[in-house]
Amino acid sequence: MRNALFLAILLLALFISCDDNENDAISMADYDPTPYQMNYGQLPEPDLPEDNPLTVEGVKLGKMLFFEKMLSRDNSQACADCHQQEDGFSDRRQFSIGVEGLPGHRQAMPIFNLAWHSNEFFWDGRAQTLREQSLLPIQDPLEMNTSLEAVIAKLENSQEYRDQFIRAYGSEEITAEKMGLAMEQFMLSVVSHNSRYDKYLAGELQLTESEMRGLRLFEEEYNPFFPEFSGADCAHCHGGINFENDQYMNNGLVAEADIEDIGREEVTGLREDRGKFKVPSLRNIAVTAPYMHDGRLSTLEEVVDHYNSGIQESTTADPTVLNTMETGLFLSVQDKQDLINFLHTLTDEEFLNNPEYHSPFQ
Repeated sequence: MRNALFLAILLLALFISCDDNENDAISMADYDPTPYQMNYGQLPEPDLPEDNPLTVEGVKLGKMLFFEKMLSRDNSQACADCHQQEDGFSDRRQFSIGVEGLPGHRQAMPIFNLAWHSNEFFWDGRAQTLREQSLLPIQDPLEMNTSLEAVIAKLENSQEYRDQFIRAYGSEEITAEKMGLAMEQFMLSVVSHNSRYDKYLAGELQLTESEMRGLRLFEEEYNPFFPEFSGADCAHCHGGINFENDQYMNNGLVAEADIEDIGREEVTGLREDRGKFKVPSLRNIAVTAPYMHDGRLSTLEEVVDHYNSGIQESTTADPTVLNTMETGLFLSVQDKQDLINFLHTLTDEEFLNNPEYHSPFQ
């Protein structure tokens, strides 16, 4: 009996010892500052934050957090649930639904090429940096509805996350600041640069006649005196290689008396910013419906019709769009179709299917 008891104790001690050794082996992780190499094709070199250099392990940690449901109150939602890659990291719903079943009050903005945005983040620009932006939905009652302290407590119970924080930052200590920096790294790494239009610029393919006419209309200015030479004047707000202008603008979507969402004014307190919103990139525009800050327009046809004949007067509306109120843009049915066909050339199928942006938990 004593021998059997001794043998049982010995086996238990060996089991505990082996288990401890296995845990020690699992928890082994080393800091790895290997730089992350961005691929951005013909886009200009981005001005990345000097205090948060992109590393392979930092980007990986940010991607893990982006797809992590523990960031929500009931572990049911991740950032990626409202920012789907196949939709240009945007949301097909007019308003995203949070963990309490409540809708947000603005359309979820797409996430790509944020390294080339220099005018803050969110529709109203209330976040100065991506690291700040990344933490706000976690705490928003309409979104993930929890506290940073609660999220950190959950992550601290995960050996996988403690190890990844070591690899990214040299310490297993998990803080909100590190979380924000990591998610900033991942979002900065998300790049779209290889659409049909980009291939056209590189001389790799030719656009169709309709797409070329659409490109001309996109770039040509509105001309009320010579309608036959008048364009859609899209490049005024969506110019450059990233098809945006780093500004906040009122595009005549809502008449003065009907403005309920004051937009940029809510952040700046300036009356002249009423109804102004961040100008988004038109890259991947064909897959990021619905459109506008409140998602009120469902199709590109509706968007073109708005600019062609639906401008509403407002004291803060951009003069360029107000100038077209009396006559519209003179766009024919064929003009509209050509313009939309060109906008489809901005879809980057490689980006939409890039496995580098897939969930790390698949």
